[in-house]
Amino acid sequence: MTPSSLHRLALAGLVAFLLGAAACAETPDATQDDSIEAFRTRANTGDAEAQFNLGVMYSYGEGVPQDAVEAVAWYRRAAEQGLATAQNRLGEIYDTGDGVPEDFVEAAAWYRRAADQGHTEAQRNLGLLYHFGRGVPQDEAEAAVWYRQAAEQGHTEAQSLLGFIYINFQPGVPEDNIEAYKWFSLAATNSIGQQKEMSIKWRDTAAERLTPEQLAEGQRRAREWFEAHPPE
Repeated sequence: MTPSSLHRLALAGLVAFLLGAAACAETPDATQDDSIEAFRTRANTGDAEAQFNLGVMYSYGEGVPQDAVEAVAWYRRAAEQGLATAQNRLGEIYDTGDGVPEDFVEAAAWYRRAADQGHTEAQRNLGLLYHFGRGVPQDEAEAAVWYRQAAEQGHTEAQSLLGFIYINFQPGVPEDNIEAYKWFSLAATNSIGQQKEMSIKWRDTAAERLTPEQLAEGQRRAREWFEAHPPE
């Protein structure tokens, strides 16, 4: 197996794990005191948050029959009003073909609209499309740009993915094990469970490639990031 094939296999495994963890963490909570009809009334008057929440209810069958097509309709109404959460969700739906035909170009368009508003999940998701060339030209350097935007906001999956780009030579992104160490360190500190274990593993892999002076530099960069981003 070639180094390129090994890299793709390792990246695919990392992405599958991170997306699985994110799906559990990011499932919207549609539980509230409002009645379904109250949500529907607000949604029909143009309340984007209510439209999104109604979409969530139809997605998961919360108080209404589960209906992916109806969910998409409500997500779209919220997304077209500029709600970043709905734009990202609509991108995910086109990305996976959940209730609509799979369409990576459409997914990229919705991710970009949310990502431009600073939505970290959308930034990570758009980075993945560029990384694998789905719906956009494959461009690892552009993937790194979007991963970094999410990573700088503390998105742990994006921090891991950015570290992975730096630890493996990518077209347009020079290998940089110091930066890889920094981002894996941040991800390891900010995450829990299996994601934490995986980040520690890759952090230690990066550390093995560093001289003592380079390791100290990586530790300094991670420490400075934490100082600039204190917990809220």
